[in-house]
Amino acid sequence: MPNKHVLSASFITNINGKFFRPARRRPRRVQTPHAAHTMKKSTQRRPTMTDIAKLTGVSQSTVSLVLNNASGAKFSDTTRDKVLRAAQELGYRMTQREPVTALKSQSERNLIVYLADEISTSPHPVVSIDGARDAAFANGRMLAVYSTHGNAEIEARVLDATLGNPNVLGVVYATVYTRRVTLPAVLARVPTVLLNCYTSDASVSSVVPAEVAGGHTATDHLLAAGHKRIGYINGEPWQDAARDRLKGYRTALATADLPFAPELVREGDWSPDTGFEHTLSLMREPSPPTAIFCANDLMALGAIEALKQLGLRVPDDVSVLGYDDQEIARHTHPPLSTVVLPNYELGRWAVETLLQEEENRAAGAPVRRRTVKLDGPLIERGSVREIAEARQLAINIISD
Repeated sequence: MPNKHVLSASFITNINGKFFRPARRRPRRVQTPHAAHTMKKSTQRRPTMTDIAKLTGVSQSTVSLVLNNASGAKFSDTTRDKVLRAAQELGYRMTQREPVTALKSQSERNLIVYLADEISTSPHPVVSIDGARDAAFANGRMLAVYSTHGNAEIEARVLDATLGNPNVLGVVYATVYTRRVTLPAVLARVPTVLLNCYTSDASVSSVVPAEVAGGHTATDHLLAAGHKRIGYINGEPWQDAARDRLKGYRTALATADLPFAPELVREGDWSPDTGFEHTLSLMREPSPPTAIFCANDLMALGAIEALKQLGLRVPDDVSVLGYDDQEIARHTHPPLSTVVLPNYELGRWAVETLLQEEENRAAGAPVRRRTVKLDGPLIERGSVREIAEARQLAINIISD
C-alpha cells in the first residue's frame, strides 16, 4: 500500500485546528530467532502485532509501519526482513484494506473521532493511536484524533464541533491511565467505545489492560526462576494499574504457597527516582530480596542504578523485572526483561468493536456491550537470572 495512504489514515488536531503527527520510535533490538516456531505452536489465538514485536524486539509502532509498507519510514533492511519473517512464521495475516473513498451519499459515514485526555505526557497513547488508525484504515475509515488535556471545557467544545458532522460514525473515548469515567451526556446518543477506561454501569463497551494478569505473569516468572524473596516497587496506589499489578503480585505468591511479606513492598510514583530510593531501602532489609519486580520500566531503571551503586550485579546478584516495555527497556545494561503493555492492540480492538457494533445495529442485530481486558506477553532479555535451586529442581524433574 503506498505510504501516502498510511499517513492519511490518521491525524492529530488541537482545538485550534492545527495538525501534527506524533514522532515515530526507533527500531528495537532483535531477539532470539528460534522463538517464532515455539510461539506458532503454542499460541491458539490469532497472532497480533504485539506478538511480532515481542519476537523481533522492535516496537509495536515499527511492526505496524513495516507491515503497512510505509515506504517513507526509515528502517534497515535487516529490521524490515526480521518483521516480515516473524509475521510469516507466526501466521499473521494483514486485514484486506478497503480504500478510503469520497462519500457516496449522506448516509455513508467514514469518520471516527478519537478523543483522548492526554497524548504527549506518556509514550503509551501514541501506540494506541497507531492501532486505532490501522484498524480504521483497514475498514475504509478515517481517524481524527483530538487531545483535550483532561479539560472538560475543551472536551465539550471538541464534541460540539465534531458530532455535528454527518460523516461521523462514532467515538473512541480514551484516557492516559486506566480509570472509571463519567461520560459526557452527549455521547449517550453516539456510538462510543472506551479505551483504557470504563463506566460504573458498563453502558458502553470498553477495553483495558489485564493488569492483574500482568502482575501475576511477572511475579510467576521470577518464582519459576527460583526466587522466593521478591521485592515489589509499585506505582501510585490510587491508580487502577498500581492496585491491580499489586493484586497480581500477591496472587502469584499465594499460588506458589508463599506468604505475602509487606516489608518487601514499596509505594512509588512511576519515576526512576523512587525506583532508585526504594531499591536502596529494600536492600537494607535484614533478609533482602533476590529479585525486584517494578511496576513500570522507569522505576526498574532506577532499581538497576541503585544496585550498581551498592556494588551489586544485575542479574548475577539481584534480578530486576519491569513492566510496560518502553523503548528504554532494550537500552539498559543489562537489557530489561519486562511485561508488554498491549497499547497497539487496545487501540485496534476499540475501533474494530465500534465498527462491529455499528454493523450489528445497521443489520438489526443485538448490540452486545463488552468489557474486555487484554494481556501482553512477557519479554525475556537479560535482567533476570535463574538461581541455582530452581535450576537443580528443573534438572531433577527432567531426570525423573
